[in-house]
Amino acid sequence: MTRGYRDRADDSLLTLLGDLPELVRNLVTAEIDAAKAWVSRTAKDAGIGSLWFVIVLFLLFWAIPVLLAFGIIGLASWWPAWLAALAVFVFLFVAIAVFGLLGVLRFRKVVKRENPGQAVATDVRLMKEPDDDEF
Repeated sequence: MTRGYRDRADDSLLTLLGDLPELVRNLVTAEIDAAKAWVSRTAKDAGIGSLWFVIVLFLLFWAIPVLLAFGIIGLASWWPAWLAALAVFVFLFVAIAVFGLLGVLRFRKVVKRENPGQAVATDVRLMKEPDDDEF
C-alpha cells in the first residue's frame, strides 16, 4: 500500500525509522518495475530494428547479383561476353582475397590480446610466486 505525499515534519524519529523498511521496499519495487519496463521496451525496439536489418540484408543479397550482371553487360559492350564475365570474376576473387586477408589479420590481433580474465590470473600467479630478485 503506497501512501500519498504528506507533511512529515511533525513525525517523531521513531515513526520515521519505523516507516523506513516500507519506504525502502517501495523504492526497490519501483526500481525493479522500471528496469523490467526498460528491458521490455529495449528488447522490442531491438527486435524491430533487427527485422529491418534482415530486410536490408535480403534486398542486398539480391542487389549484388544485379550489380554484377550490370557490370558484365556493360563490359560486354567493349569486350566479348566471356571476357567481361571473366574480368568481373577476377575482380571479385581479388576483392575476396584482400578482404579475407584483412579479416585474418584483424582476428590475429584479437587472439594475441590478453583478456581481463587472463590478466587477473597472471596477477594472481605473480602474487603467489616468490620473487627471486628480492633477495
